[in-house]
Amino acid sequence: MNIIDNGLFEVLKSLPDQHARSTDFYKFMEAVCLQELSGSNFSSEVAKPESFGPFGDLFMPLHQMGAINSLDLFGLDELVLFSFYLANRNRYKNVVDIGANLGLHSILLARAGFFVTAYEPDNLHCDLLKERIQLNGVQSSVKVVKAAVSNENGESEFVRVEGNTTGSHLAGAKSNPYGELTRYTVKVVAAADVFENVDFAKIDAEGHEVAIIKSIPRNFWENLDVVLEVGTSENANDLFRYFSSVGVNMFSQKLGWRQVKKLEDVPTSYKEGSLFASCKLAMRGKKY
Repeated sequence: MNIIDNGLFEVLKSLPDQHARSTDFYKFMEAVCLQELSGSNFSSEVAKPESFGPFGDLFMPLHQMGAINSLDLFGLDELVLFSFYLANRNRYKNVVDIGANLGLHSILLARAGFFVTAYEPDNLHCDLLKERIQLNGVQSSVKVVKAAVSNENGESEFVRVEGNTTGSHLAGAKSNPYGELTRYTVKVVAAADVFENVDFAKIDAEGHEVAIIKSIPRNFWENLDVVLEVGTSENANDLFRYFSSVGVNMFSQKLGWRQVKKLEDVPTSYKEGSLFASCKLAMRGKKY
C-alpha cells in the first residue's frame, strides 16, 4: 500500500490536532485511504500479505460481517489509533484489547511490541481472531480470552447482531438492537481482574464501556491509559461525571486530542471519534 509505506503513520503521529473528523485534513485522508484499501489484498478472501508500513506484512483476508466487511476495520479513526500505538511503542508493556473482533488491533499492538490480552465473546469472531493471530505470527505476544468484560465474574446473555456483527453486545447494553438476533450465554470477566498490572487498554464494548470503566479500581488509573468509544450522549454524560469525580483526565479526538474541559467536549458517537482517559496531563508519546 503506497500511502502507508510512504509515511502515513508518521504523518498521523505528527498532526494529532488534525484528527478531528471535521478537519479538511481528516476528510482528505479518509478518501485517499479508502481508495487505496479497496485495491489492497485486504479486499481478497484469500489470505495474502499486504505491506502495512512499520508494522510489516499483514494478513487480514476479507470477511463478511453482515452488511459490512473486514475492510471497514481499516477506517481512518482506526489508522489514527494505530499511529498512537507506534508513537507509544516504548511506553507501554501489558495491554488489553476489549472487543477484539477479528484481531486487527491485537495484531498491531503486538507488532508494536506489547503483550496483549484480547477479549472477544462472539463465537465466530473469536475463532477468526485466533486464526489471524496465527496467520500473522504473533501468537507468542497475544493471549486470546473468549469472554466479555464487565463489573463481575460469571456469565451473561450475549446478543449477536447478524446484520452487523461488529454491533453485537451484552444484553442490556443497547436499548433497541435491530434485525436478526442470535442470543447465547457467554463468560464474563470482572474488570478488577482484567486491568490488574495493565498499562494501556483499547475498549470497544458496544455500549458496555461505562460499566467497565466504573469497575476499574481507582488506584489502577495511576498507571493506566485507556482509549475507548463512547457510543451515546448518555454514556458521554456518565463518563464525564465519573472521570471528573475520580480525577482522571480526558482527551477528545473531536478536539484534536486536547483535554476535555466540559461535557460538550466528549464524543457522543463513533462519528466524533474516540476518547482517551489518563491521569497524565497530556497524551503520551511523540506528538501526542
